[in-house]
Amino acid sequence: MKKILFFVLAIALFINGFTQENKDIKLPVAVKTGGKQLMKALNKRSSERVFSSKELSMQELSDLLWAADGINRPESGKRTAPTAMNWQDMEIYVILKTGIYKYNPKDHLLEFIKAGNFMKYAGKQDFVENAALNLVMVSDTSKMKNAANEDRLLYAGIHAGAIVQNIYLYCASTELNTVTRRYVDIPELAKIIGLPQNKMIVITQTVGHKN
Repeated sequence: MKKILFFVLAIALFINGFTQENKDIKLPVAVKTGGKQLMKALNKRSSERVFSSKELSMQELSDLLWAADGINRPESGKRTAPTAMNWQDMEIYVILKTGIYKYNPKDHLLEFIKAGNFMKYAGKQDFVENAALNLVMVSDTSKMKNAANEDRLLYAGIHAGAIVQNIYLYCASTELNTVTRRYVDIPELAKIIGLPQNKMIVITQTVGHKN
């Protein structure tokens, strides 16, 4: 009887774990204390291309995404990364080894996009596939009201740069490695994520533990 119960429990846990990948993930409340002081984090900020395969904890992922572009002024909905005219055109897609998600700053959760391991599509270097996760910074250019078409790429780059630096400082503060790149098959990655024409991939960024 014990063996039967153990078998049933194991099957239930397997099914639950499998289906959980196909659902939105509610992140724990971000911890907004601790880490290195700002000047020390700036001094430690660097690009690193060596990562261990160790996954980030849910708390680390929560803190990372809040630092990147989370809401830091709930009364207005404004975020840690600035955008011109408060367009808030930037979206962060999170590629894990189990699937692709989009960060929802308002509800501080990961919205499920697609199941599967698409890590290798976030860049053309070997470390991209082996790290804990890859982030894809995307600009919804339709939110840039009254902006000239020739200026939208410039705005998107500036906005993504603010997010990238937030991530760099968070990683420096918490002893994580990170690096950005444009060495990516942008059309292929956009197709995999399912981006419409008004959404443009600006840059990708790998994050993970030190090897």
